[in-house]
Amino acid sequence: MQQQLDTMFGLNTPYSAARTVIFGAPFDSTTSFRPGTRFAPRTMRGEAYGLENYSPYQDADLSDTAVFDAGDLELPMGDSRLTLDMIERQTTEILTDGKFPLLIGGEHLVSLGAIRAAYKKYPNLRLIHFDAHTDLRDEYLGVTLSHASVIRRAWEFLGDGKIFQFGIRSGDRDEFIWAKNHTHLHKFDFVGLAETVANLGGYPVYFTVDLDVLDPAVFPGTGTPEAGGTDFMTLLNAIFTVIKNTNIVAMDMVELCPPCDHSGASTAVALKLLREAIIAIEM
Repeated sequence: MQQQLDTMFGLNTPYSAARTVIFGAPFDSTTSFRPGTRFAPRTMRGEAYGLENYSPYQDADLSDTAVFDAGDLELPMGDSRLTLDMIERQTTEILTDGKFPLLIGGEHLVSLGAIRAAYKKYPNLRLIHFDAHTDLRDEYLGVTLSHASVIRRAWEFLGDGKIFQFGIRSGDRDEFIWAKNHTHLHKFDFVGLAETVANLGGYPVYFTVDLDVLDPAVFPGTGTPEAGGTDFMTLLNAIFTVIKNTNIVAMDMVELCPPCDHSGASTAVALKLLREAIIAIEM
């Protein structure tokens, strides 16, 4: 993979020496409400220079990490299947090289390609999902590959009882009914997360964070804002709980929508969460 000139937080460890590899998936072709998440990876790189590299939460610095920024994939807008295949190939290469993939979306559908790659390497994979939405529709407006159905598609190969959802506060009634028999869905907050993590033992974990799990008062810059969400510190501590207490093998952060982020506040929130996640992964 080629070194980028403009990297996230100025991180510039060579690929051969890196432990974590960031890459962007600028895709939003199935967005159902407000488009623009395709601009998130590039916007985050540009705004990252406004954030300190030191974390007072963890008493650690990004300079202590070994992170390679692979840049953004050049994805074919309008072709979800090819997009997912490209994301899967990139994630597979990173995993094969013994490194940790950290995917930046983009809409939530992009996670599916990375989850598929992680599952092929780790057939006993578990999925932890933070989101405002269930994402369990079998189809949305006749489309089965949609950001509204990404977790349902992941369930098709992961199977029952291997998906753990938190912060969920929106979805069709049928999705909530379906989840009772197929996923572990925790409505509204992160109650039960510590117990879930403790029970996962050494299972490999894929961690997907849809940033609209945050309340729109904290994070308005997203395509499908949903009132009643969590606050920054609660989400940060939940992210720490997952990263520091599971055998996490890959992660993504999705659904920042810069065109909806008129003040830049949502991008600042996303970047701070990303900084903390990187440091926690690397520690």
